[in-house]
Amino acid sequence: MTLQIRDARARELARKLAERRNITMTTAVIQALEEELRRENTKTNLADRIARISADLRSQAGPNGRSISKEEIDDLWGHS
Repeated sequence: MTLQIRDARARELARKLAERRNITMTTAVIQALEEELRRENTKTNLADRIARISADLRSQAGPNGRSISKEEIDDLWGHS
């Protein structure tokens, strides 16, 4: 069975991916769809991702962590 892609943009994207990976367009489409489905299945919401990042950063700070001052923040952003 052949894959028929009628949308010009979709066909071009599939062709580019196939060329880069040196595979058929059908295989390129299958791989891209499988990868996207994997991402969808493992997707976490933004609040959970931020909480995980925050916890990781707190653990890296150690017991001697300190608050950053407004002046230090301004310096980081180049607002002297």
